[in-house]
Amino acid sequence: MKQGQMSPETVSETVKKKTGGEILTQAVSDYIEAHSREKFSLQKMADDLYVNGCYLLRAFKKHTGYTPLAYHNHVRCMEAKDLLAHTDKGISEIGEIVGFVSSAHFSHVFKKSEGCTPSDYRMNHRTYWEKKENCEEDVS
Repeated sequence: MKQGQMSPETVSETVKKKTGGEILTQAVSDYIEAHSREKFSLQKMADDLYVNGCYLLRAFKKHTGYTPLAYHNHVRCMEAKDLLAHTDKGISEIGEIVGFVSSAHFSHVFKKSEGCTPSDYRMNHRTYWEKKENCEEDVS
């Protein structure tokens, strides 16, 4: 067994300590993160995970405080925040990249999640070096 690797017994004990809802919550989180750029469908996710959609919704909300759709939007906004802070891609393009069909919907969801518009977020979260490079270009 490699260093840092759990023994099968440890894995089994860890899984036994988790409830069915906790295991499902982890599966839903993993699924949403893997499919965050796709259109959200509770029914498709439930079918893919072989569970009832109502049960999935209740269990996930109980364990996370989020509905699956809210978590899906949160994951998209986290990716958008990284792109806004570290690239010069346009707001609409970033919205498309992270899976939103319209830039208006992207801006609405982003503002609801982060408390500011994507443009405001970009202005306030550029790294020091990016701001410095922009200032040097303006002086030249």
